[in-house]
Amino acid sequence: MTFTFMPTRSLPRPFSRRHALRSVGAAAAVVVAGLVPATGAQAQAADYPSKPVRIIVGFPAGTGPDIVARLLAQKLSEGWGNQGVIVDNKPGAGGLIAAGEAARAAPDGYTLMLGETGQLSIAPSSYNKLPYDPAKDFVAVSQVVTADFVLLVNPQKVPSRNVKDFVTWTQQQKGLFLATFGAGTPGHFGAYMFGEAVKLKPEPVHYKNTADALGGLFSGDVQGVFATVGLGAPQVKAGKLAALGTTGATRSPMMPDVPTIKEQGYANLEFSSWFGIVAPARTPPEIVARLHADIVKAVQSPEGKAKMEEAGFRVTGTSPQEFARTIAADTVTWGKAVAATGFKAD
Repeated sequence: MTFTFMPTRSLPRPFSRRHALRSVGAAAAVVVAGLVPATGAQAQAADYPSKPVRIIVGFPAGTGPDIVARLLAQKLSEGWGNQGVIVDNKPGAGGLIAAGEAARAAPDGYTLMLGETGQLSIAPSSYNKLPYDPAKDFVAVSQVVTADFVLLVNPQKVPSRNVKDFVTWTQQQKGLFLATFGAGTPGHFGAYMFGEAVKLKPEPVHYKNTADALGGLFSGDVQGVFATVGLGAPQVKAGKLAALGTTGATRSPMMPDVPTIKEQGYANLEFSSWFGIVAPARTPPEIVARLHADIVKAVQSPEGKAKMEEAGFRVTGTSPQEFARTIAADTVTWGKAVAATGFKAD
């Protein structure tokens, strides 16, 4: 499914990674190794974009990555005058199909990917064989947003309203079952990180999609789920679910009354997900620089930032180098979680 944004008329409106950042400078350098000079690159950048730009998204319409891609595409399209931006959904295999296609695309700046934590930092550890190499096949352009998670429970099934009470309550049950939106996702390994922090051993229950996972929570088949704040906030506001704690370093603006899990005494539990633009390796550095500048302008504009935050995301807009360091650091961080669980997706 594809969506094209044209500017001619307005459109309707898991461990902390801080320690890892110091040890992955060399790995980060690999991610930006795709920035190599190209003949005529300056001229290409001056004329860029001269035709529609495609952003590949590895997840269906309506999901977090798709929402971010569409909002970004609209603002980029407006800034590029008479050029459209196509959001091309290529769901399947946890985003691996999309990443494989993006990795093989021409390195000319006209095919990009909205990459996320699972595709670029978790997959290298959770798969024995990938159709792409995150460190060699892509060049980082800019992290666009981050997304905190929130621990949700069904207030009709679970009496707890904070993490400590939830831990005490689950110790009296026959087990702790946490839903995930799929094996190998941040929510999957986030559940493991939670267990490590609270000295429990949760059993992850993998569902095919968000709707099924929430259905399991409503029915009582599972006791909790780590969902993004953007997904969880409306459910909490409607009184359907209760939020016990968020996973960011600070409280989420969408849930200012919900304390972080770190605030509640579990200092080692901090994790989030991110979405960012990557391009095929060997994309000219001048084009990467142009893209980065335009992405930052788009997401930091008052309207762009407001819409991203309204959808539950924290706007970042980092440099290519900083995004590369984040990818590398999180590859280490999430890799430890994957190794500890012994999980393999293939």
